[in-house]
Amino acid sequence: MSILVTGLIKKFGAQTAVNDVSFEIKKGNIVGFLGPNGAGKSTTMKMITGTLPADSGIVEVDEIDVAKQPLELKKHIGYLPEHNPLYLDMYVHEFLRFCGGIYGLSGKSLKNRVRDLVELCGLQKEQNKQIAALSKGYRQRVGLAQALVHDPSVLILDEPTTGLDPNQIIEIRNLILSISQDKTVLLSTHIMQEVQALCNRAIIIKEGKLVADQLVSELTNEKEKFTIRIELESKADLSYWTTQEEVIIVKLVTETEYLLETTKDLRKNILSWATQNDVDLVGISLEKGNMEEVFHKLTQNS
Repeated sequence: MSILVTGLIKKFGAQTAVNDVSFEIKKGNIVGFLGPNGAGKSTTMKMITGTLPADSGIVEVDEIDVAKQPLELKKHIGYLPEHNPLYLDMYVHEFLRFCGGIYGLSGKSLKNRVRDLVELCGLQKEQNKQIAALSKGYRQRVGLAQALVHDPSVLILDEPTTGLDPNQIIEIRNLILSISQDKTVLLSTHIMQEVQALCNRAIIIKEGKLVADQLVSELTNEKEKFTIRIELESKADLSYWTTQEEVIIVKLVTETEYLLETTKDLRKNILSWATQNDVDLVGISLEKGNMEEVFHKLTQNS
């Protein structure tokens, strides 16, 4: 178990922002946390991270009670808020060293960790720049790097792709996929394509109340077949995938774009294959039912 939320309630005066919300997320899942503006998503995330106290209810992360052990919690959780809080006058490598120092890293271990994060988050060319000089896409990369600096088991990402252009969204999406293989990720977003591209499960709240908690495939009525779109930088040999029993067919869309019809979600497998075979993967997405219609149906005003 990574995240356990039981009977969570938070009020601001007469307004109940979060009303008896309960859910459990196990290790290795990317879960979309959805809801209209004002539904209580960010408030719930802040309570999970311990930055906002709950009025009642229990939150446990890796079996640590958030209310009773807030400092111990910080070792296990990485948090990227909606408004990415960066020190704009710092240089990228300087900021990451500063964040690592907060978590007790020092000396060679800190130097190595910053080096690894710069490579993981694609910041090699930007590491000696002031954060103020970076585009929003690269600032989001820096924000993800700081959330990962202490190698947490749980990531809480609040609207990580808001305001990014389509290319930046794909880059951040692929980055989240690559870092999620051994972590639990709770991701809030208003972009339904993001949910279908990244998440295997969706939790939806409306007016502070839980209205759905299901696999994305169940919500979109696509239980037996998946369609995975792969975009490559240049032409590559995909014959390996025609031999895999989970793959029904590989369709060529253009010279660098393919559709794989499969019996299971193979995005992480494809990502590993691309890395191991030096295939330059530009984008990977899961095409299923219309999640926007599902969201509208569950959250529209009666």
